[in-house]
Amino acid sequence: MNTLKTKNLPPAIFLMGPTASGKTALAVQLAKELNGEIISVDSALVFKGMNIGTAKPTLEERGGIPHYLIDILDPSESFSTGQFRTQALNLMADISARGKLPILVGGTMLYFNALTQGLAELPPANSEIRAHLEMALERDGKKALHRRLAACDPQSATRIHPNDPQRVQRALEIFELTGKPMSEFFADNQQALPYNIYKFVIAPQDRKVLHEIIAQRFYQMLEQGFLAEVEKLYLRGDLNDKMPAIRAVGYREAWAYFQGEYDLEGMTEKAIIATRQLAKRQFTWLRRETDAHSLVTGDNDLLAQVLSKVKTVL
Repeated sequence: MNTLKTKNLPPAIFLMGPTASGKTALAVQLAKELNGEIISVDSALVFKGMNIGTAKPTLEERGGIPHYLIDILDPSESFSTGQFRTQALNLMADISARGKLPILVGGTMLYFNALTQGLAELPPANSEIRAHLEMALERDGKKALHRRLAACDPQSATRIHPNDPQRVQRALEIFELTGKPMSEFFADNQQALPYNIYKFVIAPQDRKVLHEIIAQRFYQMLEQGFLAEVEKLYLRGDLNDKMPAIRAVGYREAWAYFQGEYDLEGMTEKAIIATRQLAKRQFTWLRRETDAHSLVTGDNDLLAQVLSKVKTVL
């Protein structure tokens, strides 16, 4: 971990990791030990009524520790990376001003990246270009669209996975609007974060172990009533599978189940595969966090490991 810190900046902890790696429990332990408060860095936990499928920590699991950016939006609404960054920075400032430690926890690596790298001023959406790109997606498929991005903006194509068509389309839209690759907008907009950041990445050593945990957790979600949760959203009538909330992993597959695209077995298989693919994408991002300290899911002394790194400087 990079120990070159600026003394006059307040501290903050980033606890990152793939889905189902054990971030929540460790974060609560840390908050109790270090007088901290937790900011969720998760694009799905912001939505109300989506508890089981997001593995949203219950009030009991939160252990009396304040958690922010959870249950702040209706599933019909959207939450941009820019909105996350603004709210997270405001929360970090408030927590620090009260003499407490901001602990940012989650697996939405795009959000973490926005905090550390800043956000570029991107052109507004263009409905006509978006409609053409949506048609191209339906006609040619995700891989063809990604190849098109690689031809005009190889840096963005490297950063954006082919299974993330929304972000692929946005990058293509920006190029068509401006003739400038999206990566150049970000390169021109590095913003220093005014905190001493202590980064930790928690994950199993063996990817197969994580795959097993993901499968077990999804079966447990089904037992807890996940399908009833999604059915309640489905029956509202004002939601659809183009909305960010419904595109969340697990919800997208369950939505397709209610539309008759899958039977229960097929939906379960698709949801587990999609969650494993999400974890793979998260690992791709996490490999870039070269200044983060690594933690192994399931280790008995995780709390002690983190404390040994940060207590002497907090």
